[in-house]
Order: sequence, then C-alpha cells, then structure tokens
Amino acid sequence: MGLILLRHAEAEAGEPDAERPLTTKGKKQAATMGKWLDRHLPQNCRIICSPTRRTVQTADALGRKYTVSDKLSPSATAGQIIDESKWPAGSRCVLIVGHQPTLGQTASLILAGVQQDWTIRKGNVLWIAQKDTENARPFLRAVLAPDLVGK
Repeated sequence: MGLILLRHAEAEAGEPDAERPLTTKGKKQAATMGKWLDRHLPQNCRIICSPTRRTVQTADALGRKYTVSDKLSPSATAGQIIDESKWPAGSRCVLIVGHQPTLGQTASLILAGVQQDWTIRKGNVLWIAQKDTENARPFLRAVLAPDLVGK
C-alpha cells in the first residue's frame, strides 16, 4: 500500500478560511504536481480531499475522480487521516489532499512512530510506501516540490 500526502497549493489570505482560493502561483503548483501525480499514481489510487476550497482546487488539478471528506478538514488529527486512508491495511494506494500541521504529523507518526510537527510545504508531496510482506516497515518513496518537478 502507498499513502501519498499532498499539501494544498498556495492560497489567498483571508476569511472565511474554508473559502480561500488558490493564488495564481498556487494554480501553477497544483497543475505541475497534478500532471506528475497523474503519470505516477496507480490507476486505482483512491483520492480523498479536505472540503476546503483550496484543497478541492488542488485536487481538481489531478484530473481524476476524488472524494471530499469532512474528516480531513483543517482541524483533523493525524489519527483521523490514518483512519480515513485505512493505512496500512488498505488494499490500494491512497492520496490525501490536506493541510498542515496534520499532514506532517501523520508522516512523522507513520515513519518515526511518534507524532511530531514535520513540515510539508505548500504544493509538496510526501509518498510513503510499505511492502506487502508481514512486519514490513513503511519507507519514504518520494518527496517532491512543484519547483523541482520537470526540471
């Protein structure tokens, strides 16, 4: 199984928080990462997105079907992300489009076994994988930033 954590791209400042759209730079970040992910994700990858406007716009850039889940709101916990993704017991790859600090906390909990405030920058991807063998440990498959993809 793979768990891909995609932080939403750069968004406008303002209120209400849930309605903040992507900036012009954020739209470019989302498009860049969306193209890369579409080429590399398994066809049956399950995509789940936070309900905020900026995460939905980021997910739209993938050009694939996705599900919006209130369980992935900005106030979600690492445990909620793990539960929603069904990590590590799920049978297929899952992409979560979400927020900081929860995405970084989720990554640290899975990879280091303790919840810490790791930073995943806007528009960046952190791809965690685990072999299908019993007692296999999760490992970091990729970390990507929009400004490095395609260069």
